[in-house]
Amino acid sequence: MRILVEPDGFVVFSHQRMRCALGKGGIRIDKCEGDGATPVGEFALGRVFYRPDRLSTPPSAELTIQPLTKNMGWCDDTRHPDYNCLITLPHPAHHEKMWREDGLYDVVVEILYNTDPPRANIGSAIFIHVAKPNYAPTEGCIALKLDDLLKLLRMCTKTSFITIPAPS
Repeated sequence: MRILVEPDGFVVFSHQRMRCALGKGGIRIDKCEGDGATPVGEFALGRVFYRPDRLSTPPSAELTIQPLTKNMGWCDDTRHPDYNCLITLPHPAHHEKMWREDGLYDVVVEILYNTDPPRANIGSAIFIHVAKPNYAPTEGCIALKLDDLLKLLRMCTKTSFITIPAPS
C-alpha cells in the first residue's frame, strides 16, 4: 500500500484522505538534524511501537509490533554511533524518550528514513505518530489523530511505503 503525504497537511491511502500535521520546518529535500522539516522521499515502514498501559496491541496485518517500555529512547546525537537508532536508557548520548506523558507516542510507526546505515546530520527519529489535538506542527514527523493512525495501521503490510513529495 502506498501512503501519499500531501504538502497541505493530508495523507492519502486506499481511497481515504485524512488530516495530518507535518514538520514545523516544512517539507525539505535537504533535511538536516534539528531543522524541524519532514524529509522528501519514498520510505518503507519499520516497527510499530505502542504504550501498552494505554492501548491494546494496535492492528497491523504484517508490521512488527513492539510495546514501549520506560527505558526506551531514540538517539539524536549526530556524533554517537547509535545515531538514529532505538536505544536503552539510561544512555550517554543526547536522545529523546519514547515513553512520553503527552500521548503523542502512544502509537509510533518508524519511517525508515536515514536508517541503512544512518548518516550523521541528515535527520533522525522520523515517525508517524499521534497528532496534538490542534494538529500543531511536529519536529519533522507526520502526525495523525489516533483513530486515523489505527485505521492506517490496519491497512499496512511489509511492502507498504510512504511517499513525501517535494513541495512545488
